[in-house]
Amino acid sequence: MPDDSVRTVEVAAERLAGWLDRFVDRHGELSWRAVDGAAEARATDGATAMIRLAVAVPSDGLDETVVTSTAIGFDTFGLVLVRRGGFAVGRVSAARVAASRTGTRYVQGQTKAGGQSQKRYARRRANQAAALVRSAAEAVDDVLARWSGPVVGGGDRSLVREALAAARTDLSAALVPRWLDVGNPRRRVLDEAVAGARAARIDLNALA
Repeated sequence: MPDDSVRTVEVAAERLAGWLDRFVDRHGELSWRAVDGAAEARATDGATAMIRLAVAVPSDGLDETVVTSTAIGFDTFGLVLVRRGGFAVGRVSAARVAASRTGTRYVQGQTKAGGQSQKRYARRRANQAAALVRSAAEAVDDVLARWSGPVVGGGDRSLVREALAAARTDLSAALVPRWLDVGNPRRRVLDEAVAGARAARIDLNALA
């Protein structure tokens, strides 16, 4: 089906109900259907809002109450953020970081040098990235030991997956579709990521 969305907005989980009420006021009553784990709300005037949460919405009995309760109910999860230069791992409970560990590890960027110099840079960069992954995996073991819930990742996808796979308990399968674009992982970034993980991302069509 063609994508006719013209803009995307992000709405905090606790504000989603109010946002939907205002959408109804502007465009009329809504009909609902599940589409690939997202919730599509279609108003009587043709305006649509495709609402994507960190987790899939139930396909049965879908309505505003189900969508908003799913958004608000996603408040306990793991956070694993890794970028070249650092990592941050958090355990979120009741929408707050309950435990965390952060660290910095330098990983140099690409170089334009050629020949043997390029090979030395590549080896050094690979070793630095491996050290970063090991440190991030140790943080996962420390903060998310015996974790059985969902995990939200952010930053460099390959580094996050490598860190999860290197941990004593591989949590790769626990990753949810939601991915976060984050700055250099620090405790402040970890706190901000909680809201980003829980927010509704809403694609609106031209009539919305």
